[in-house]
Amino acid sequence: MTESKAMILGCSGLSLTSEEKAFYRAERPWGFILFGRNISERQQIADLVAEMRESVGWHAPVLIDQEGGRVQRIRPPIFQHYPSGQQLGDLYRQDREQGTRAAWLMSRLHAFDLSSLGINVDCLPVLDVPVEGSSNVIGNRAYGSDPATVTAMGRAAAEGLKAGGLLPVMKHMPGHGRGFADSHHELPVVTVAREDLEAHDFPPFVAMRDELMAMTCHVVFAAIDPDNPATTSRKVVDGIIREWIGFNGLLLSDDTSMNALAGSIGERAANIIAGGCDIVLHCNGHMNEMEQVVANVPALQAKSLARARAVETGFPLPDAAAEDEIRAEFDTMFATV
Repeated sequence: MTESKAMILGCSGLSLTSEEKAFYRAERPWGFILFGRNISERQQIADLVAEMRESVGWHAPVLIDQEGGRVQRIRPPIFQHYPSGQQLGDLYRQDREQGTRAAWLMSRLHAFDLSSLGINVDCLPVLDVPVEGSSNVIGNRAYGSDPATVTAMGRAAAEGLKAGGLLPVMKHMPGHGRGFADSHHELPVVTVAREDLEAHDFPPFVAMRDELMAMTCHVVFAAIDPDNPATTSRKVVDGIIREWIGFNGLLLSDDTSMNALAGSIGERAANIIAGGCDIVLHCNGHMNEMEQVVANVPALQAKSLARARAVETGFPLPDAAAEDEIRAEFDTMFATV
């Protein structure tokens, strides 16, 4: 089999166009990601996921951001509205056992929901640890403002996904919590000392470094690399993510089209690979941008290929949990959500 290229791509609408099918067949993205524009009703989503995999000829990973709160791509009436990370964290602050149970239950429900449509990767948990005054781009997506809470809740959320046969993606490594700008629109620069980052921002990722996938943040950490955001920084990827944190899983960039990154889409994709990420993530489905990505992204090879293979063979078998029982238990915790 010809190796997939080191990229995950979106698509433009509710089904694949003939142009998209031919493009994916020729260019071989390793995986796909869904957004709100790709969502209409259950059967349509399942059909789209199947079309994506058929276009590349294998059971490629299909990702989605199904966190709960304001970042929930599949919403009612298809799936119920789920609480935010902060709401889960509020429960944890009242009762730690109840809070971690709620995080596990919600992820187990995500797994029931998503697997029924063929989606097998959820970009969760959010392991960012916000500080006072930071951008709302994370905000109530975070479980809390201290690393111990975020670690406990993030681990429970990841375990719930895996119990249902899905794989999690930790985000946004090595930490978006101090970003005072929204990286969708501009580049956040964090100026605190490395010691502060090691004490506050990095610990949840250290605790969960054995997970198979993580996503970077488009944030400059001036104490480590004042010239490049983490996504394109060899100093951050090698020195912090790989060495200090100890993560050896598959490292995905955050979205290439976010304006925190400089240069053309093609230049961004090339810089992401040069910076040490394994996979370039491009989400918006615009064909002219995807063409620039594929021109600058190699086939998966060497360590990146080995990490991708570990993901492909790492999907767990789902447990025997009964969905109605899990849902009833969770709903009693959040009856008013």
